[in-house]
Amino acid sequence: MRPIVQDRDVKIPEGVSLDFKARTVRVKGPRGTLKKSFTHVNLEMVRVAPDTVRVKVWQGTRKHIACIRTICSHIENMITGVTKGFEYKMRFVYAHFPINVNISEGDTLVEVRNFLGEKVIRRVKMLEGVKVSHSTGQKDEIILVGNDIQNVSQSAASIQQSCAVKNKDIRKFLDGIYVSDRSTVVKE
Repeated sequence: MRPIVQDRDVKIPEGVSLDFKARTVRVKGPRGTLKKSFTHVNLEMVRVAPDTVRVKVWQGTRKHIACIRTICSHIENMITGVTKGFEYKMRFVYAHFPINVNISEGDTLVEVRNFLGEKVIRRVKMLEGVKVSHSTGQKDEIILVGNDIQNVSQSAASIQQSCAVKNKDIRKFLDGIYVSDRSTVVKE
């Protein structure tokens, strides 16, 4: 039996404005603006109070009801992004050939050189709103910073996948660039 209505509330903190129209959500905060469309999911958004948005699904099946939590998590991540920002730290791991990473094009392009001694240069372009820099306190580390968690994490994944070891035993050849820490830019 399907429930008539299922809902979940999202709290909006001070200093953040959230508005939505036709299931497209726009969040403005001190770090910038994020916009995301949820038109692929059939649900209803209602502002219950000035600081609360309620996400509802009417006559939903089990999988449709599961989308409520997903959409609320996306909105909460957008709020966190415009207030605190997201920061991913990546470390270089190598046994013999030191990995050399250059950052160019206004902190939006990562060039990986000398991976496993190969001559090929791996170029990874960061997604929109993601900036990358070398760490000042730690050797062999880069830091990715941005407001959209999906763009920051996908950029980190693209860097990691560009350094996949081919035609060798991956249990022995552990070289690569791996995510070592995920946090927010503004620390509590």
